[in-house]
Amino acid sequence: MANVGLIREQLRAAGCMMPLVADVHFRADVADKAAAVVEKVRINPGNYIDPARKFVHIDYTDEEYQTELHRLRERFTSLLDICKAHHTALRLGVNHGSLSDRIMSRYGDTPEGMVESCMEFLRVAAEQSFTDIVLSVKSSNTRVMVDTVRLLVKQMEKEGMAFPIHLGVTEAGEGEDGRIRSAVGIGALLADGIGDTVRVSLSEEPEKELPVAKALVDYFYAQDSIRYRIDDVQLTIDNGAAAYRSTQQDWELFVLQASAECGRLLWENESVASEHLHLDNPHFPEDKLRQLEKDILQAAGVIRYKTEFVSCPGCGRTLFDLQRTVAEIKDAMRNTPFKPLKIAVMGCIVNGPGEMADADYGYVGAARGKVSLYRNKQCIEQNIPAEEALKKLVALLESDEKNG
Repeated sequence: MANVGLIREQLRAAGCMMPLVADVHFRADVADKAAAVVEKVRINPGNYIDPARKFVHIDYTDEEYQTELHRLRERFTSLLDICKAHHTALRLGVNHGSLSDRIMSRYGDTPEGMVESCMEFLRVAAEQSFTDIVLSVKSSNTRVMVDTVRLLVKQMEKEGMAFPIHLGVTEAGEGEDGRIRSAVGIGALLADGIGDTVRVSLSEEPEKELPVAKALVDYFYAQDSIRYRIDDVQLTIDNGAAAYRSTQQDWELFVLQASAECGRLLWENESVASEHLHLDNPHFPEDKLRQLEKDILQAAGVIRYKTEFVSCPGCGRTLFDLQRTVAEIKDAMRNTPFKPLKIAVMGCIVNGPGEMADADYGYVGAARGKVSLYRNKQCIEQNIPAEEALKKLVALLESDEKNG
């Protein structure tokens, strides 16, 4: 943390007052040190006090479980004391794929488990009168992400809490599919009036994320919102099918707006027949509209008609060229006859294998230049040289396809 302190000093000396945020996993002691230096610390409730997950079931008695909560309270209180002394904010960042074995054993791989993982920490913060907290609960599964955030808001209201919420579909991927998945999840919550900050996570250059996030926020919240200024916008249920009609002439904006509106409609209306969605826009050809319909249905988890790629946006922990690798894996899959799968490409062991919780296969950075391959959450082969990993992944898929 000495280097972080030096970086902060040099930034301030140069006139840069941008707040610094430390993203800490697994090391509570590092969070303590960071809290004395930076403006905000992010901790993950799934690995702040609990050991690294091993995907094992643990049978706790109620007394044993309360002992674990007491240990959490004592450790987290010490971090809160440091934050109070240095006016440091916290983000509690819960991720679907990094719930602790303790939470998983009692609540399962569920939105309820994600919410409880967050609430355990919020209850301690409330006891200590610490309110400088922002929350995020993320998943690459859009429906899980939306259900969890809604449930968290209800639980906070029930317990007299109201903390700001940061929205994001984690590991959304890249290209149009990544944008559709982000819009489906984030849009449903913005339409509810939920969300204080937004992050669109794409496996692309970072500067390409902000325009997507801004377009979604503008659509729902900008003054004289574009949502109500677009001429001839209709969102209806017609004979059991969700229908969205717009005259938006910009294709990229139409994709985001249709995805945001239709995902919510598909989930929230029991009268909508599964797999029925109709988009209408006079400015775009029918084949593009029909393709977008299927892509929205897949992003909302209604159908799976093609292989889906989940991939993280990349960060300092990424152990290989993420963008190039995603492109190579996608290209390899185009030439193979596999049934539609869900494949996760994760840059490091923090995001994988946990964050690929519901993927069929995982390609995970294990060390610099090394990759491990997973089938579901089971590691099939470890520490493969990166230059050999794609060939081994395809061989694994071929073998599994052949053997049923």
